[in-house]
Amino acid sequence: MSDEFDIFRIENNHVKPEKGCILISEPFMNDRYFGRSVVLLVEHDLEHGSMGFVLNKPLDQKVNDYFQGLESIPDIPIFQGGPVGTNRLFFIHTLGDLVPSTTPIGNGLYFDGDFDVIKSYLSKGNPADSVKFFLGYSGWGKNQLENEISCNSWVVSESDKFQMMKNEGEICWKRALSKLGNRYKSWANFPKRPFLN
Repeated sequence: MSDEFDIFRIENNHVKPEKGCILISEPFMNDRYFGRSVVLLVEHDLEHGSMGFVLNKPLDQKVNDYFQGLESIPDIPIFQGGPVGTNRLFFIHTLGDLVPSTTPIGNGLYFDGDFDVIKSYLSKGNPADSVKFFLGYSGWGKNQLENEISCNSWVVSESDKFQMMKNEGEICWKRALSKLGNRYKSWANFPKRPFLN
C-alpha cells in the first residue's frame, strides 16, 4: 500500500475491544447506522458476542413524548442505538447505584436499571445529561466484531463519560478522532463521498 493511502490503515494494537470502550467507524463506511458513528460497547464476550449503542445518531423523537410526567421538562432526545430491537428503548447513565439493578460499563458509565427511578429522577428537574436514551442496539455475534476490526472498519478507543453523554451528531465522531492524535486527524475532514468532489 502506498504512503498516500497509509493514513487509512488503522492501528488497533494498543486498545482491545472490551466493555466500556468505544468503536469509531472509518470514514468510508457507507451504512445508515454506522457511517461516521461512535459506538459504546456495553457488553463484549468472545464466546457470545458484543452489544453496544451508536452514540451520535439522534432521531426526531423525544423521550418526553412517550412518558407521563416528563411533558413539562426540556426535551430529552432519543438516539438510534442500532439496527437490532428497534421497538425497545434502552438507556445508559452516570447515576451509578442510585439506579437499582444497573450494570457498570466502566469509566463512570452504567447500562440499564430501574426505569421508574430514572423517570422519577428526570421528572424532578434533575440534569437530563445524566441519562442517554436509544431505540435499538448494535449487536455482533461470536468473532464478528473482531473480524470487522481486523478489516479496518473500526478504531478501538477508550470512552470518556462526559463526551459519551453529550447530545451530538457527527461532531461526536470528529471529537473522538481528534483524541487519537495526528494519524487520524485527516479523517475528520475527509469528504463522505470523495468521488463526487
